[in-house]
Amino acid sequence: MASNGTLPDASGEEQTVFSERTPSERLLAQRGLFAGPSEVVSKDLYAEVTLGVAARRRTGVTLEPSAKVSGNTYFGRFPASYWQRWTTVDKVRVEATVTGDGLLTIGASDFEGEHRTVTAREITGANATQVSLEAKIDKFYDGGALWLDLSTEAGQQLTVERVRWTVDSPERIRPTAVTICTMNRADDCLSNLQALAGDLNSLETLDAIYVADQGTDRVESREGFAQVVKDLGDKLHYITQPNLGGAGGFTRGLYEVAGHTETEHANVLFMDDDVLLEPDLVIRLTAFSNRAANPIIVGGQMLNLLHPDQLHVGAEYARLNTLEPGQPVEHSLNTADLLGVDEETGKPNRQERRLDAGYNGWWSCLIPYEVVKEIGYPLPFFFQWDDAEYSYRARGKGFPTVTLPGAGVWHADFGWKDWDEWHRYFNLRNSIITAALHSPFNLNLLTRVLVAQLVRYLLGMQYGLSATLIKAVEDFLEGPEILRDGGVAAMKEIRKIREEYPETKRHKATEVPGIASSDIGIINAAPRPSLQRVILLKRIIDRLLGKHRFSLGAVPNDEATWWHISLFDTAVVTDASQEGVRVRKYDRDRMFELGKRGIKVLQRLRKEGAAVQEQYKRAMPELTSRENWTRLYEL
Repeated sequence: MASNGTLPDASGEEQTVFSERTPSERLLAQRGLFAGPSEVVSKDLYAEVTLGVAARRRTGVTLEPSAKVSGNTYFGRFPASYWQRWTTVDKVRVEATVTGDGLLTIGASDFEGEHRTVTAREITGANATQVSLEAKIDKFYDGGALWLDLSTEAGQQLTVERVRWTVDSPERIRPTAVTICTMNRADDCLSNLQALAGDLNSLETLDAIYVADQGTDRVESREGFAQVVKDLGDKLHYITQPNLGGAGGFTRGLYEVAGHTETEHANVLFMDDDVLLEPDLVIRLTAFSNRAANPIIVGGQMLNLLHPDQLHVGAEYARLNTLEPGQPVEHSLNTADLLGVDEETGKPNRQERRLDAGYNGWWSCLIPYEVVKEIGYPLPFFFQWDDAEYSYRARGKGFPTVTLPGAGVWHADFGWKDWDEWHRYFNLRNSIITAALHSPFNLNLLTRVLVAQLVRYLLGMQYGLSATLIKAVEDFLEGPEILRDGGVAAMKEIRKIREEYPETKRHKATEVPGIASSDIGIINAAPRPSLQRVILLKRIIDRLLGKHRFSLGAVPNDEATWWHISLFDTAVVTDASQEGVRVRKYDRDRMFELGKRGIKVLQRLRKEGAAVQEQYKRAMPELTSRENWTRLYEL
């Protein structure tokens, strides 16, 4: 297989020149693995021992007599429904090296999770024998998958190694570059580079790795970096640049590929720096893209790092006009135990039905260069909503997003990140911009949503969060000029604003300023009120009058609802990270001041929003241009 060449760039560094190449063998679609990349990951996510005794290793398994091992698992399944819907492939081949005696079976499911056997092969007296089985990719349109099952009878032993799921290769292979955006997570980023280097022989379609380092604690400062540079050779391109957030870091990969490609049939794979990487993700996403009938954005799924058996969501979309990202698509698994069963059906938690995603998070997301040529680069959002905005913009031009089951990475659980942080500014501001660009932008509906948020924050004594919301709306109304610097000034300003509000700071529970630890007792919340509007009105009146039921108390994070917190003068609330507490204290003057400011700016939004929407639409071509990003990168 011919490799891409390299040329020096303006700085003299060798740059990969991307070009298509002619395949020399079948295309590897995914590997059959039997253990994960880390000991914290259950092997049952890869292959389940359903009977007897078997020894599972990363690339092989040995079954003792009277044993069964099933690949009907998260990573073991081949997502046949997605291949049938989106690619031109009509059959897949399972290839393996086999020693001993036993039975190899390809199993299949349908959209309801009912199982059937597609083909089977009895093995007798094999000695490192190459074995292959083939299955048609048909009858899977609405859902279903394929997998490999292994079994032995009494007196048999079977070893299966180097399992490969392959499909016919396209005429030309797309070059692919991985882009990792990092900011002061040097150790995490280095670990993922090491994971890629350790599996490089299997990553046949990977041509380059770009690391956009925007931090002060550089990846290159780590002891293991020199070895990674040696292992990855000319595939690795380490770039330092100004901190332009996730949008600026990921866009750098698109920017570099666009500047060094001889073909528009190239891929850029975004990858977070702080994920636990399954390197087979690269194989699965790039293979799918190489055989797609038309260029599509292909995303990987997210598994929860603190709970490695949990799938975050099967596929998601955003309710744009009400600023709600991360909505599970109908029939999608959602915070699902992949080793458990569905409580209603009793069936294992498998994503059987094929789902249409609205967008995919940039923890792992592959973008074809054809998309960039057609719609431009991401908006300089700094971070938050950049992934959703780009997918919805691409969809408008005929490029859908597919979230591919079985292509997963482990990322920090979202539920363990506190909502009351400075990045909430970007979440709110960018969500409004995205709604202005890609939704009906019903300003009456949007204003009601923001008023409801503001009231909840004020009742909950989250004054810093209220100020964050107000600032986000104010800056949206400033128009596209707020995006000219890529978000640097806004980041500094919102952090400065939030410093003025004590409840935005986290403390150890034993070191709460001005409150003795022994005085903080837990006061639990009542159930969700059935007459919420009545309770809401009552709480508002009590707050306006300065009335409260409890002077002081501790509140668990999951009970910190507006109807409970609004009963306190001072509430010590557990942080979502479970690493400390926030002290929320009633401040009547601040409540009135923020309430008045909030109502005033939301009235402006309703009156001026349509005109500002047109400003963003007019500015879109310039903001998403290569020239704008060249300026931001100071090149």
